[in-house]
Amino acid sequence: MKTLKVIGARVHNLKNITVEMPREKLVVITGLSGSGKSSLAFDTIFAEGQRRYVESLSAYARQFLGRMEKPDVDAIEGLSPAVSIDQKGASHNPRSTVGTVTEIYDYLRLLFARAGTPHCPICGREVTRQSAQEIVDAIRRLPEGSRVLILAPVVRGRKGTHQNVLEEIRKSGFTRARVDGVVYDLETDEISLDRYKQHTIEAVVDRLVIRTPADPQEEADFLARLTDSVETALKFGDGYLTVHRLPDRDAEGDKGEDLFFSEHLACPEHGVSVPELEPRLFSFNTPYGACPVCQGLGFTQKIDPELLIPDPSLSLAEGAIAAKEWTPNAIRGGFYWDRLVAVAKAYGIDLHKPVKDLPKEHLDIILYGTQGERVPMKSRRRHTIRYKQFEGIIPNLERRYRETPSEHMRARIESFMSKKPCPACHGARLRPEALAVTVAGVNIVEVTSWPVSRTLQWVKWLGDDLTPPPPREAGEG
Repeated sequence: MKTLKVIGARVHNLKNITVEMPREKLVVITGLSGSGKSSLAFDTIFAEGQRRYVESLSAYARQFLGRMEKPDVDAIEGLSPAVSIDQKGASHNPRSTVGTVTEIYDYLRLLFARAGTPHCPICGREVTRQSAQEIVDAIRRLPEGSRVLILAPVVRGRKGTHQNVLEEIRKSGFTRARVDGVVYDLETDEISLDRYKQHTIEAVVDRLVIRTPADPQEEADFLARLTDSVETALKFGDGYLTVHRLPDRDAEGDKGEDLFFSEHLACPEHGVSVPELEPRLFSFNTPYGACPVCQGLGFTQKIDPELLIPDPSLSLAEGAIAAKEWTPNAIRGGFYWDRLVAVAKAYGIDLHKPVKDLPKEHLDIILYGTQGERVPMKSRRRHTIRYKQFEGIIPNLERRYRETPSEHMRARIESFMSKKPCPACHGARLRPEALAVTVAGVNIVEVTSWPVSRTLQWVKWLGDDLTPPPPREAGEG
């Protein structure tokens, strides 16, 4: 049968309706609100299709599904078992995307949590967890005759003189330390560090020459010494270790190199820890994965001076500030306006001059405050003069926006705000550690920024090694 025929439907607003529609076609039912569209589609066609399907099941299965009432209709011809998709209202949540609403993003989060490769968010180096034995094996694979220093990093890129750190290294039994790339003798050399510059300090645990002795006993002794040095360095370096290969004397231009290792899931050079890869790490709707600056919104809201002063041709005395509490006819007894008058008097600011004609330094004082400088202000209650710093109109509004429990107040202050891309995540909404996890060389934000067709092709490629990687589409960066 090529058509679906409904005869005499009387459900809800349907008044003995008879309608015929084609099968295996996309059929749209339209009409005014209350005309019976849902009654025909859901309460008549779907209800009868589901009821017939349930009746075809065994008595044992039907007891779990419950008894379904027959819709008020004379007959329905050409009906198949029916499936209904629940209606879902559109979300106005600023955190919602097409991916989160359709739950596709949940599957991508699971993919990156199980198949992702973490990297250091600073240098991009792949981050792996290594045991002491794996580190020993990596050092043993260095070229024969390589001269190396086994170093335990104690301070990485921190300002200060660090004399207490150097003393702690010496008291722990180490005789040498490498400070900013230079090896010093802790007993004889005087080490003076600039407290305002960043320094890296590493304890020299051992100095070795990589070799493979012919004698089994010498080989065992060398391996035992190397293992002991690695374990000591990891313990003193809190799970981090640096191997410095000294320059080869016979190789011109060889400057040596540093090799970094770590027992943790962290960058051995920068010490940035990467949390365990879980689906929640890739969710901008949880504190665990959201950018700490914008809380996962991708933007920050700041007071916009142009919205705060919409007509700069007016003077402050004429009410140029759109926030009415900062005007002469202010509410709450003019508390804020009195503060403004006191600051203007202290700095010689003309409140009757158009805002556009005020010197920049005067307008900055009004908008952003006195930056800690105190000015005389009269107390209305006690009629005394007190010296206080002026907060500034913009910091005052932003502070009240954060602290107020009133939704009305927040909405009013929001009218003076504009959205700016988050300076930390640049709109990606995730924390740096999540953005540094990749699958096939791309992170989750890149995948979700692609057109749906390319994302689908990429997912198929992941499961089929024979398919080449999806090409970049025109206009993509």
